[in-house]
Amino acid sequence: MSKKVAFIGLRHGHVKGLYKLLQERGGAVAVAACEEDAGTRESLVDSGIAITHNSYEAMLTDADCDIVACGDYYAVRGERLEKALEAGKHVIADKPLCTSLTELDRIETLAREKDLRVGCMLALCDAAPIQTLRRLLREGALGEVHTIHFDGKHPLNYGHRPAWYFEEGKHGGTLNDIAIHAIDAIPWITGIDLAEVTAARAWNARLKECPFFQDAAVCMLLMENGGAVTGDVSYLAPEGQGFTMPSYWRFSMAGSEGYAETSATSDAVRLFRKGATEGETIALDPARPGGYWDDFLADIDGQPNEQGLNTARVLLSARRTLEVQAAADSGTFPRPLAG
Repeated sequence: MSKKVAFIGLRHGHVKGLYKLLQERGGAVAVAACEEDAGTRESLVDSGIAITHNSYEAMLTDADCDIVACGDYYAVRGERLEKALEAGKHVIADKPLCTSLTELDRIETLAREKDLRVGCMLALCDAAPIQTLRRLLREGALGEVHTIHFDGKHPLNYGHRPAWYFEEGKHGGTLNDIAIHAIDAIPWITGIDLAEVTAARAWNARLKECPFFQDAAVCMLLMENGGAVTGDVSYLAPEGQGFTMPSYWRFSMAGSEGYAETSATSDAVRLFRKGATEGETIALDPARPGGYWDDFLADIDGQPNEQGLNTARVLLSARRTLEVQAAADSGTFPRPLAG
């Protein structure tokens, strides 16, 4: 039976992609959409998205739905998801789910008590380069992985991004905003869990118009095998080309038997095996577009994808990312990560 989805908040472009995904494939249909911000409602007039409500409370009361999908500004998402879970709805959000560990505790408790599922639009692992990198590592191409570097720098696009990004109290931190993709992906790719925030920093580097906005963010994590992860998710990629650079979501991994590198913009994985005289160019496996959504529906149906996203993984990745953000904000590390 097709699932009925109600949308709350369309103030980030990612959730519009989910709305379109529902239109393109079976399994679910959008039955309602609420946007409380008048300016955003006006901007959506020609978007093909049918706004049915300007009050979230009214939509939760009126709409006959199974799922609530949230794409509102970051700091209000926790409250939105909590209300949907209290109303007995499964929930899915663009990342991040929320901006505090207290909110995440309530989301996790409600989902458990009401036997509901929590999804997240973590689409990076569905990309062909990342799918291929995982296969190679799980086949043992690198042996035991000891060091990983990820580069997830984004262009800031100040003046073009939604204005709420730069309104104090609405964003919640750049590590929580971006690093969740890597924090979720690395255990999935390598089979090695994360154990600790060794160091983390998030700060205002160049956007002096908004001194509270963290346009620079880096972290170092400890893997359970003693290996190290370093990452940079700063908003410092050059405007106009930040999403097309070879370094966009680049993962470089070194192990006992070799080294591999790829990125979200790569057309191959470069593999350098121990003892070989030259590297290999590995053709990409197929991408899995919309895989995060397929996994969410399977989770709701009681048939979670063992190799994909499910409620437990979504909540754990969100918790660990919030812990990394908290370490940066407080300057308190090393700090153990939830396991």
